[in-house]
Amino acid sequence: MNLKAQFAIISDLHIAIPETNWDHQHRFHLVEVSIPALEFVLKKLEQLPLDFLLIPGDLTQHGEPENHLWLQNRLQSLPFPVYVIPGNHDIPTPLATEKSIAPEDFSQYYQNFGYQNTNQLYYTSEITPELQLIALNSNQFSEEGIQLGFVDTPQLIWLETVLNDCQNKIKLVMIHHNVIEHLPGQSNHELGKRYILENHVQLLEILKKYGVNLIFTGHLHVQDISEYNGIYEITTGSLVSYPHPYRILELTTDNQQNMELKINSFHLKSIPNWENLAEFSRDFLGDRSYHFMMKLLTCHPLNLPVEEAHLLAPDLRNFWADIAEGDAILDFPHFPPKVRQYFQKFGVTNNNFIDNDTTLIIK
Repeated sequence: MNLKAQFAIISDLHIAIPETNWDHQHRFHLVEVSIPALEFVLKKLEQLPLDFLLIPGDLTQHGEPENHLWLQNRLQSLPFPVYVIPGNHDIPTPLATEKSIAPEDFSQYYQNFGYQNTNQLYYTSEITPELQLIALNSNQFSEEGIQLGFVDTPQLIWLETVLNDCQNKIKLVMIHHNVIEHLPGQSNHELGKRYILENHVQLLEILKKYGVNLIFTGHLHVQDISEYNGIYEITTGSLVSYPHPYRILELTTDNQQNMELKINSFHLKSIPNWENLAEFSRDFLGDRSYHFMMKLLTCHPLNLPVEEAHLLAPDLRNFWADIAEGDAILDFPHFPPKVRQYFQKFGVTNNNFIDNDTTLIIK
């Protein structure tokens, strides 16, 4: 089986037409650029011989029907197939409100982008006879209406059936929440665990059983590639947050079933009316970093006193921007040894620069 496919990934678009824009003092993304940034990238992609485009969730600012409708219409005009899944922002409540759609409405907006008249929020699609996409829904609600990152039992049963039926194909899994950790201790950290599936271990066991090697996620707003037992997860940062990335990938296989995935990432530096987009958005993150860094410094495992954390937080102004950009080398030699070692873990180790541009060889 010889396969060659070229595709792109854009994640966490947070589309907001101007009349729906709203502000929050701790927001980290620039919804103001959502439409011009997407238009800029789509015009680039339209010039390429792409086979398909993946968008792993958070298509809209906060599930507004106007924003879903705008995106539906824009994607309809593209010359290549597009596959989407919902993120937590797309279906933020278990029932429809005056401002957001209900979860069961999502597939109706995106029937031409993977769902095809299904009432489920997950689906599978044969991209080519050799390549199968499996798109999962990781958005669930507790009895109290609290949003969770979780793949429920009916979906896991369906998943095993699908994987069993396509064992001789290359399988790509797309899901919004992370399945593999991209930050140190992410699955148990007070600030990081909401970005990873609660039952990620169970899902990984199923994917490993059926020989799945590639997962594509978003949600975390960072450029990162992680590996677990031969399974690679490529998470793509948000188009409306520094460094405003998108990816172009080329997947090939040979007669011996060896698979090669070449990944190239691109970061928006400027777009019309935002000539200094990268500089502005990096400062935008930095201006809002203090509240987040104080939480990181004072919670487990550092548990620093507030007074000490207050002294260190200013030096971490650009910490999250560096993480979001990927391939960061992080060192704060003037920090106490324990704190310094903790933050070093977030950066590149062993010169392993793979978050943005790399080639994965899977045998």
